[in-house]
Amino acid sequence: LSTEIMLVAGMDAKIMAANPAMLALVGQTEQELLGQAFMDYVHPSDRQATLDEVAKLDKGLRTLNFVNRYRGEGGVYRTVSWTAVPDNNVIHAVGRDVTAETEAAEQLRKAELALQQSQKMESIGNLTGGVAHDFNNLLQVVSGNLQLLSKEVVGNDRAVKRIANALDGVNRGAKLASQLLSFGRRQPLEPKVINIGRLVTGMDEMLKRSLGEAVEIETVVSADLWNVQVDPTQIENALLNLAINARDAMDGTGRLTIEACNITLDAVYARDNSEVRPGSYVMLAVSDTGSGMSPDIVAKVFEPFFSTKPEGKGTGLGLSMVFGFVKQSGGHIKIYSEVGEGTSIKLYFPQVLSDEDLIIDMDVGKIEGGTETILVAEDDEAVRATAVELLRDLGYSVITANDAESALVVLQSGVHVDLLFTDVVMPGPLKSPELARIAREKNPSLSVLYTSGYTENSIVHGGRLDPGVQLLSKPYTKEAMARKIRH
Repeated sequence: LSTEIMLVAGMDAKIMAANPAMLALVGQTEQELLGQAFMDYVHPSDRQATLDEVAKLDKGLRTLNFVNRYRGEGGVYRTVSWTAVPDNNVIHAVGRDVTAETEAAEQLRKAELALQQSQKMESIGNLTGGVAHDFNNLLQVVSGNLQLLSKEVVGNDRAVKRIANALDGVNRGAKLASQLLSFGRRQPLEPKVINIGRLVTGMDEMLKRSLGEAVEIETVVSADLWNVQVDPTQIENALLNLAINARDAMDGTGRLTIEACNITLDAVYARDNSEVRPGSYVMLAVSDTGSGMSPDIVAKVFEPFFSTKPEGKGTGLGLSMVFGFVKQSGGHIKIYSEVGEGTSIKLYFPQVLSDEDLIIDMDVGKIEGGTETILVAEDDEAVRATAVELLRDLGYSVITANDAESALVVLQSGVHVDLLFTDVVMPGPLKSPELARIAREKNPSLSVLYTSGYTENSIVHGGRLDPGVQLLSKPYTKEAMARKIRH
């Protein structure tokens, strides 16, 4: 039998004759199909274009390679490419089922787009990594000296206020650099096995304070939620970012729904979303009753520096930071929005079968210094000087080295050192991780604390800090330094 679909119909679309291939396409017998209008089988989105093509035939014009979709057995639509000619108010049409070809072309298009996106992300990541390293070093010098200066102006309220304002500017700059690194998937993550439901409910009070009383918050957490492995700090930042965006979309008043549930993404979903692996996920969704977005806006919302907010009201990095974090965590993000109806953003994180990790909050409790000896290895002279003063201010004895090789000479000299505090990225043939390895072979009790504005791939692999590695990211405060050293 011919695989070509053959159809004879009037200009009124009533079917006059059909071959077996046409009958098989629509899942009808000849008796059932004859006299029916072929328009009844055309996909709703394709009907106007099909009517326009019939109008051309009615004027005596031929149809060549016109594509539309026909409803077949079980309501499944097949894609058909038609060639048709008019003859005395009758349409003679020959079609070819191109469903497989169309789907293959669509998959290829998605793969090409995914590759372009991947290449763009790699380029942005390389750019932001280089900028973040230098930028965070500069911020560390400014921040460290402001912190040291603050002790000298106690009692001078004007000076104290100015230093506080300057430190606030440093914090905003650090946040900007962190968001850029997140979007470029260069943020060093410290993933823990957590229950997202507990994290969400633990943020209730913070969200209420951040969003205001006019926003009604509804939290829906499913029972028996699976565990996931993510960076708790980053997921808190992501949820807060999404909630604040939702508040702004609702002009400060409306309903915000936060939902956490188990979900299985099957092969069909993965086929339509090429970066997704089928499997078990925990979904975290943030939905609002705000203004919603048009499809062209939705297509751009994850791009860095794109914002629908008025100038000066946002950096345009909030959603791009969330996007980068989710992707770097091996997850998936999807946005659903309709103008006038609101927006729902869904984050999917792969299930893990491990038990929850015990997470210690290091940002509480008394700040303590010590009397131990710390070796500071830092190539940037200004950063090194600032770090030394902060450490001495905490009571520590300090030895300095301007690169890894100099630090190794100190360690091999027999001088007692309790902690190696080393920058990750330094010039010279000896790299910091190798320095730490050699030093620990000589002195297994030596503690190592890394610091960096950008870690490259030295102590971070697959976007995650290597096991057992302790990192203090620049710019850091004296309090953060103190807590990290005692930890």
